[in-house]
Amino acid sequence: MICFGPIPSRRLGNSLGINNIPDRKICTYSCVYCQVGAKQKISYAREPFYEPWVIRCDVEKFLEKLDENSKPDFLTFVANGEPTLDIKLGKAIKMLKTFNIPIAVLTNASLLSEKRVQDDLMYADWVSVKVDTAEQDVWKAINRPHQQLNYNHILQGILDFSKKYEGTLATETMLVDGINDKGNSIVKTANFILQVNPSKAYISVPTRPPALSWVQASNEVAINEAYQIFNDKGINAELIMGFEGTNVGFTGNAKDDILNISAVHPIREDTMKDLLERNNADFEVVKELIEEQKIKEITYKTKKFYLRKHQL
Repeated sequence: MICFGPIPSRRLGNSLGINNIPDRKICTYSCVYCQVGAKQKISYAREPFYEPWVIRCDVEKFLEKLDENSKPDFLTFVANGEPTLDIKLGKAIKMLKTFNIPIAVLTNASLLSEKRVQDDLMYADWVSVKVDTAEQDVWKAINRPHQQLNYNHILQGILDFSKKYEGTLATETMLVDGINDKGNSIVKTANFILQVNPSKAYISVPTRPPALSWVQASNEVAINEAYQIFNDKGINAELIMGFEGTNVGFTGNAKDDILNISAVHPIREDTMKDLLERNNADFEVVKELIEEQKIKEITYKTKKFYLRKHQL
């Protein structure tokens, strides 16, 4: 199957997934947190998979089955492995442009040092690049890359692409407990992302069973610290905690508002007070959510924050 979905996504709205890699997983990385699983083919050489017209026909047939209300907001290349391994990716994206639906690509950025890969991604409307770390030893530990890949070249490729790309660029950082979530490591990651200057920097944690059983998501304290470090540097950061609620803002329901907002942004104590007042609610609502283990109170630089607890 090439197409799947559409799937609701906080990043992309209603997203129709496109898997341009064959059934077996082929990737440049073997990330410890990968939800596809540990068994895979590790490769860094681009090769042809599906012919672009085959992808286009599959998308066309899929779209014909959907009613007007189910029309996707994005056609999203999100593969079993790394989508840029497809040497005909650029041609496929150009063919899909005829549907007049924005096209997104989620890439681990491992091949962005190659000009042809950059050229292919220029056709996309929205690109997300993985930046789990800015340190080579941490990169090897968490992403377990193909031995021929050079991280300095990858980082430079991301920077070069960010300067030329005219679409919407996002970064995504997956936090794993004890590997890339410590203060000094996060500061280095944030400093690099600041240079990339994405429209949004997503911070996420593993929310599905990982490739390796010992892998654990970072705790809420580390997640909040990462968010605050990004925010302090002027980076437009957002959390992805495994919740795809769309009602981010004042709705009149205090519990729903707190849960929706705290899954995207930690709520500072003064902001929480204002939110409760607008909902004609008191702090007992917050206490109940803490007791139900739906949110957690965290102190950062003498300020209290409230963050939605992630769940596996």
